[in-house]
Amino acid sequence: MKILVAGATGKTGTRLVNELRTRSHAPIALVRESSDTSKLPVDTELRRADLTDLPEGVCDDCDAVIFAAGSGGDTDAEMTEKVDREGAKDLVDQAVSAKIQRFVMLSSAGAEDPNLDSEMGHYLKAKHDADEHLKHSGLSFAILRPVKLTDEEGERNLRFGQEVQLDAEAARGDVASVLADAVESSRWENKVARMQSA
Repeated sequence: MKILVAGATGKTGTRLVNELRTRSHAPIALVRESSDTSKLPVDTELRRADLTDLPEGVCDDCDAVIFAAGSGGDTDAEMTEKVDREGAKDLVDQAVSAKIQRFVMLSSAGAEDPNLDSEMGHYLKAKHDADEHLKHSGLSFAILRPVKLTDEEGERNLRFGQEVQLDAEAARGDVASVLADAVESSRWENKVARMQSA
């Protein structure tokens, strides 16, 4: 499949691009003009665009989309709104127009019922709104909500759903692997799941 990856140059996104290639997919990295693409495989196809101002047709010729981007919990509310809510929603809308087969969203544990008084409240609310927009888009989707991310590769020993402990951690390598699973497997169709590395 040709899979558009938003956030391809991030810590999770670079792992995801490599994971998709090992599975014989053709990842297309959605990157800003200023993005450092040096950690991507040299022959990775690039599609230049900014999530805060996506051009029409950004999903054209793709089979699937994975949103692995994020402004991060430390970003001010304005940028979080632009990237994690409006950027994600815009990409969903463009995926609908392009009639893509599957849209996979990297969200966050806590997005299902965001505590607006918490330190991460504005970030989780933006993720929640984007998730809800995807759920109601008519697209085949999967939404993954990991707990706190670490820069580890992980051992592919995972827990999902009610087994997830909110104070646990999720290795980025594990998350990338599950995102790749979610774009390929019918068992992930229209599923929402918390996850942690066990």
